[in-house]
Amino acid sequence: MRIQQELIGLSSAEVKARRAAGQGAVLPPPTGRTYFQIIREDVFTFIDTILFLLCFSLLLLGQVSEALVSVGTVLFNVVVSVVQEIRAKRSLDQIALLTRPGATVVRDGAEVELDPGELVQGDILLLRPGDQVVADGPLVGAGRVEMDESLLTGESDLIVKQEGDRLFSGSFCVTGRACYRAEKLGIESMAGQLTAGARSFQRHYTPLQRRINLMIQALLLVAVYIETVFILVNLFQGAPIVETVRQSVVIIGIVPIGLILATSVAYALGALRITGQSALVQRLSAVESLSNVDVLCLDKTGTITANALVLEKLFPFGISQQELRDQLGLFVRSSSTGNATADAIAAACASSVSDALPAREVIPFSSARKWSALSFDTDQVRGTYILGAPEALLRVLRPGFDLDSFIAAEAARGMRVLLFARWPDPVSLQTPSGEPVLPADLIPLGLLSLRDELRPQVRQTLADFAAVGVRIKVISGDNPRTVASLARQAGIAQAEQAISGAELEKLDEATFAQVAEEMTVFGRITPRQKERLVQALRARKHYVAMIGDGVNDVFSLKRADLGIAMESGSQAARGVADIVLLKDSFAALPFAFAEGQRIRNGMYNVIKLFLTRVAYLGLLLWAIPIAGGFPFAPKQKSLLTFITSSIIVVALAAWAKPGQGSSQSFGRQLLHFVVPVAITQSLVSFALFLAAFFLRQAEAASNFSEALGVAQSALTAYAVFSGLLLVPFVVPPRPFWVGGNELSGDWRPTLLALGLLALFLGVVTIPAVRTFFSLLPLSLVDYLMIAAVTIIWGLIQRWLWRIKLLERFLQLEEHNQMS
Repeated sequence: MRIQQELIGLSSAEVKARRAAGQGAVLPPPTGRTYFQIIREDVFTFIDTILFLLCFSLLLLGQVSEALVSVGTVLFNVVVSVVQEIRAKRSLDQIALLTRPGATVVRDGAEVELDPGELVQGDILLLRPGDQVVADGPLVGAGRVEMDESLLTGESDLIVKQEGDRLFSGSFCVTGRACYRAEKLGIESMAGQLTAGARSFQRHYTPLQRRINLMIQALLLVAVYIETVFILVNLFQGAPIVETVRQSVVIIGIVPIGLILATSVAYALGALRITGQSALVQRLSAVESLSNVDVLCLDKTGTITANALVLEKLFPFGISQQELRDQLGLFVRSSSTGNATADAIAAACASSVSDALPAREVIPFSSARKWSALSFDTDQVRGTYILGAPEALLRVLRPGFDLDSFIAAEAARGMRVLLFARWPDPVSLQTPSGEPVLPADLIPLGLLSLRDELRPQVRQTLADFAAVGVRIKVISGDNPRTVASLARQAGIAQAEQAISGAELEKLDEATFAQVAEEMTVFGRITPRQKERLVQALRARKHYVAMIGDGVNDVFSLKRADLGIAMESGSQAARGVADIVLLKDSFAALPFAFAEGQRIRNGMYNVIKLFLTRVAYLGLLLWAIPIAGGFPFAPKQKSLLTFITSSIIVVALAAWAKPGQGSSQSFGRQLLHFVVPVAITQSLVSFALFLAAFFLRQAEAASNFSEALGVAQSALTAYAVFSGLLLVPFVVPPRPFWVGGNELSGDWRPTLLALGLLALFLGVVTIPAVRTFFSLLPLSLVDYLMIAAVTIIWGLIQRWLWRIKLLERFLQLEEHNQMS
């Protein structure tokens, strides 16, 4: 009767008034950025805009080839960035937690099928088996339902809801019928908030990306300052506009934008490598990101475990173990419904399972009752069999059986214990009103101990992470004791340090952060608490990875520095994750971790080369104009960049080796390598430029322009020779080359440098190509002299590295000994 009263629902006038008052459903927005915003942010960065303007100016001044050569690298980098961002946007836009079924709403006393977007607050909705809840609100009336909230919580146990209990959008009705009132709709509902959070755009920079961005921003300031000085000087001196623009293009080359491209290529190669290891990389930087992780958080159900149970032990009473297996096999085979428990029993008792027998009566398993039952009345089997939790059956069990010791021992191990019992005769299992009821004086047949099945390779993977200092934390919606037991099975250290979500909720922020740091197992945790735990760990300067599979993991996956999802997980979890483990296999993670180390080590070498070239160019831009000249023409600069940087850096990123790398800080490595090279290389370059300039100008037939062209050509040759000579010092193939870096033993970069040297010699040999790159012809003697100077410089530089002259001058060695 009470349900019938509630079925009146809202009237059409009330619906119209509430929608006008803004109480209708507002759907979650798409990702925070449009395609136009993506293109604007990635194409028109400050430095890209400067380069585009300079190249456009060259085009207007008729310098077409120089403009195209100068802008090529920038355009390639822009294309890579835009493609990545658009791909991420499309992935996020596809996320929806509600399947948007038609909602059955009561309006004006009649049932109406509506789209969830047409609902208003206060609407009364009908809920039947199989329906998905489309709004948050309480049950009204006398109905009773069992809800599957696994999409929201990650836990598969059904939850019984009665009048007054709150339903959450995204959950499903499994059994029963009821009505509920819509109080939170659209973006305000649980599913709406999760969808909005999943779709929101967040940009996570890895430590390597942050370092590179900092370098680029700092060097951009330097370039703008030098650019301004040169423009002002040229204006006062009345220099041609074409020359001013050409010089500006060279000066802006101080900013190592090629580092961004090199990083993208390194990430792409890493993603390609681990594709064959059953992992899908959705954010290219995720591979390098994994190598920085020092805290790994995991969900339990569906992540550590395989959403399956394993029957580990049987304890029979009064019958043999084989008889117990036979009867269990028959029970699950004859049951009308299947679940993880039935699957585990069927797998363990496969040899004992015969054909199913028709049951006189079947009571399916219910999380509220915690038992299921079958009644047989056939020639082969006669009697009533019950399988359920011991605490649910003990009150109707025949006395005289000692169950406590086995139950206590298995519960202490975190096992799931079930009791299998029977009554000799087939009896009715329902009251006249249809309520399931247990027969009294049941005879126990045996106890079953089941455990959650761990995913393959999970123990070894977690052990590998622990061996390199990564702390493991398990965050689950399940009981803390159960989670702790699973953590022990998975080999996680300090699994006994467990706490529940209810206990966490009582803590202030400071204590919460301390507990997040110290505890290993977190049980009965809500999605928001997962996110808060990850945030607390990141606030304490940890680099956090989160592995999950459900919608309840979406917030924490996005909050973590690195989100990893299982392939069998929810579409929302896969959509926001940076890496998806295909086939739900952990086997890819150790390989990806090593690949991240490879990327980091390779990019450190790349950064050394780039910064050396940048510092060298910066010193030349200060020194050579004092003599009234300019170091390079734009095309010469592009050729130098292509031969000494572009191809080399891609190779170094591809051929780098995994491992922890040098024990020295990266700052000390840069100081040791870059500063001595930049100083000595620029001094030799300045002397060579002056010698070539004045010797050619001393010739009667030479003018200033020709002398400058010869000096620039000689300087370009030396810059190429010395830049390629640095390659074996960055990746030493033999002990002889050790000085600037640690021994690698890899000959490939050195051989590549020799190949690029041959390419440059081909450029200067072919007149048309040489002219295209603004190079004037030099004699064979000139090139031999430049090569000799390069070799002498290399030997001196090797000696300076080995005696650590810079460190001694700065007294860094004494400081290390004291510390």
